[in-house]
Amino acid sequence: MPRYFYKAVKLDGEEVEGEQEALDEGALVAHLQAEGLIPLQTRSAGGLTATLARRRRKRLSAKDVEIVTRQLATLLQAGLPLDRALTVLAGLTTEEHVVRVLADLQDRVRGGSTLSTALEAQDGQFPKLYVNMVRAGEASGAVDEVMLRLADYLERSAELRGTVTSALVYPSILLFVAGLSVILLLVFVVPQFTVLFDDMGAALPLPTRIVVGAGEIVRGYWWALLVAVAVIALLLERWLMNPDNRRRFDYWVMALPLLGDLIWKMETARFCHTLSTLLKNGLPLLSGLNLAKEVVDNRKIGEGLNEVADGLKHGRGLAEPMATRQVLPELALQMIRVGEESGTLDAMLAKVADIFDRETRASVQRMLTLLEPVLIIGLGIVIAGIIVSILMAILGANELVL
Repeated sequence: MPRYFYKAVKLDGEEVEGEQEALDEGALVAHLQAEGLIPLQTRSAGGLTATLARRRRKRLSAKDVEIVTRQLATLLQAGLPLDRALTVLAGLTTEEHVVRVLADLQDRVRGGSTLSTALEAQDGQFPKLYVNMVRAGEASGAVDEVMLRLADYLERSAELRGTVTSALVYPSILLFVAGLSVILLLVFVVPQFTVLFDDMGAALPLPTRIVVGAGEIVRGYWWALLVAVAVIALLLERWLMNPDNRRRFDYWVMALPLLGDLIWKMETARFCHTLSTLLKNGLPLLSGLNLAKEVVDNRKIGEGLNEVADGLKHGRGLAEPMATRQVLPELALQMIRVGEESGTLDAMLAKVADIFDRETRASVQRMLTLLEPVLIIGLGIVIAGIIVSILMAILGANELVL
């Protein structure tokens, strides 16, 4: 019989884990429940081969999770039981990896697991925040409402990411065209004039020698340039994996004039929307804060939120420690303070998220308005420099002839 790894909790709250043989995971779950344990996670214990096989499987994308959540919320609100809703969902999709996850969820639910436990057992395909929101919904008996809020949350988060991503498409295309234009000039145009410059030798002006040399390097060592770019990118990625380096980088980014302000607004919108959703689902403020700060990518803001959580443990509230560390913009702090005083913190956080969603879009548009002419002018200067350097050499050659 195959062996399975399991993690479970005793009735007194103690967590236990181990390996055991069973016909399948359903039989293992039934055995653990018969021993008075509550299964939290089960998976095949096939060693390295099984682990690598799981990693090779296609994982759910953020869009897949959003669609499944929206459809599941709709079916649950229509009155279908969870088991039947998962069966219907599996029949609605043709994507093998989605069907596999839904089938596994259904097997675990039929085996006695809660939906949150089944989601947690999916090798991290559903974020911790997602699982905890579902668990809170199960505790309050309103899983259908929680799934609907989750679907709205995921859709809102995707829109925020899409706003920034879409805004970067045009500058990226412009940068690519600019680089390609310069390379074409150096590889195909400049060499046409080198025959005229061969007899001049050292008499070539310095700008012309630089352009000709750059063209020769690109033509002869293009592969080395590609390797160098790849190595630099790899080293930068490894450098950022170090927590101290990532911290320094995030602090440096936040100090930049336009980009830092954009990141601050985007992180504020994401954090406030997440915390608002968690509070509406019935999570306590401290638990919600500890989960919501996990969605913040910038270490500077994250460290500030860690101190806010510590202050909240000592009864300082939310707005006061936030104002001390200036974690969020002043407008957000004032609105959060009003929400705390009036007892409508979840609604006020939702309003803050709406405001800074709009601010993020406006900031992105302002950056694009400034970036586009800068890129165009920069490209014009580079191309003009190449042309002028060639003309200088040609004029110099004419003077020597005369």
